[in-house]
Amino acid sequence: MIRSLINYTVGFGACLGDPVRRRLLMAHHTRPVPHPADRKEALRAAVGYLIRAQDQGPDKGMGSYHLVHGWSPSYPETTGYIIPTLLAAADHLQWDEPRTRAIQAADWLLSIQHADGGWQGGRIGEGRDPVVFNTAQVIRGLLAVHDATGRAEFLSACTRAGEWILGSQSRDGAWRKENFLGSARVYDTYVSAPILRLHRITGEERYKKAAMMNLEWVLAQQWANGWFSNADNTTKHNDRPITHTIAYTIDGLIECAAHVRHDVMMDRATRTANVFLGRFVQDGWLNGRYDGQWRGSESLITTGCAQLAICWAWLHRITGEERYADGLRRMTELLMAMQQVNLLGPGAAHGALTGSYPLWGRYENFAFPNWGTKYFADALLCADGHLPRY
Repeated sequence: MIRSLINYTVGFGACLGDPVRRRLLMAHHTRPVPHPADRKEALRAAVGYLIRAQDQGPDKGMGSYHLVHGWSPSYPETTGYIIPTLLAAADHLQWDEPRTRAIQAADWLLSIQHADGGWQGGRIGEGRDPVVFNTAQVIRGLLAVHDATGRAEFLSACTRAGEWILGSQSRDGAWRKENFLGSARVYDTYVSAPILRLHRITGEERYKKAAMMNLEWVLAQQWANGWFSNADNTTKHNDRPITHTIAYTIDGLIECAAHVRHDVMMDRATRTANVFLGRFVQDGWLNGRYDGQWRGSESLITTGCAQLAICWAWLHRITGEERYADGLRRMTELLMAMQQVNLLGPGAAHGALTGSYPLWGRYENFAFPNWGTKYFADALLCADGHLPRY
């Protein structure tokens, strides 16, 4: 409570004391009005933010900009899954720079892989041990660069990481040991997906077996109404998880179901995605957290919204139902309107999304998390027909 009060006092003080930040703060008092905009222009601006993030520190990873603290150190996990976004944007925009940056980021990630095969949790300088979820997201990026370059060292690093992840799995299929919080979480479907990709590439059946064990555990956590137990990235608020981690769960289920042709798994993912689609179509907005009765609380989380748009894009591709395409279009228009509002703020953050809307919401307040902008870029690519490959 006291820590939160100090955080908000410092955040509002920094914004009110600077005319540019104050202008942005005032703009966030009003909900943005969605409208059609140039998606390629929005994508170029979002990628520009990610490139600036790579330019700020002493390495080739990517941090995030904060209105009080400036640029953070690089975050290996998010750098990992930003890589496929940069490669896809380079192709779509016919712009070489993002591809160059993606390869630089991948080379840096190779240089910091732990001897056991994992990648550290948290940001550089925090001295954290390797974490299963974070490591799996680096696998996504390195597999994408392996595909783009053919360089064997990227695949070798991924198989080492995959072996470490399998060695950390509990007997019931969940990951607890070597994972964030030391607790089993359903959003580890987003671990199972790159593990299944390793199975596809290597033919190693142990990867598929591990992923399926995890997915069976996850499906057992789902309620009849589509809500998931054990879906939050905290223990305190696990009874009302954030949209960001619920969307990880849905996305991972969709990708894995498509890989193994599992109709029940796809139906379960669709059930949860449909709840969010219905709420968004009805209200034009989503809360940041939802409890087991789907009662919303807290401010909108931009990352979760962008991720849900991607899930709807996949469901449109799979089912052909136009309601999913409409949800994708409406969500990207809302997020583009938020991106335009943020042009009122510091130049360092241009092209990015704030963690919450308004920017003082509980999730990543006063910050522009690079992962939110990554998923926003992915949603824009989806709206133009380019769904994520990794």
